[in-house]
Amino acid sequence: MQKIPMTATGEARLREELDQLKHTERPRIIKAIAEAREHGDLKENAEYHAAREQQSFAEGRIIEIQNKLGSCQIIDITAIEATGKVLFGTTVDIFNTDTEKSVCYQIVGDDEASVRDGKISVNSPIARALIGKEIDDVVEITTPGGLVEYEIENVRHL
Repeated sequence: MQKIPMTATGEARLREELDQLKHTERPRIIKAIAEAREHGDLKENAEYHAAREQQSFAEGRIIEIQNKLGSCQIIDITAIEATGKVLFGTTVDIFNTDTEKSVCYQIVGDDEASVRDGKISVNSPIARALIGKEIDDVVEITTPGGLVEYEIENVRHL
């Protein structure tokens, strides 16, 4: 089984979501199904069908999270010696040589990625191009808008 890389923060968020689904959402949905059953004919009972759909989604998500947590590899970047090399979990400042603008990203697992929050998936084209590179290296990344050249300004273990 392939290990899924994840930060400690990402693991904690998944565990919180799992707890929420198991201890809050699941009981709420079970109650909604029971109440909808009391209304009679289930064939034409929209509340019953909506609650069953919610139950299906919640149970599927519970299984998905449990599988991810069961196969995750927690990587604590703060415990790894800072060498200036881009690794999973590092925060990287890169400089776009065309626009002359800097941007900062942390390389995280798929479930943690949020460009708005400055977190990119380890499987994204930018992260794949940066992994293994060092400060002052120049990387070319193919984007939907064409080839973009970035210089790595800083690599931090936060």
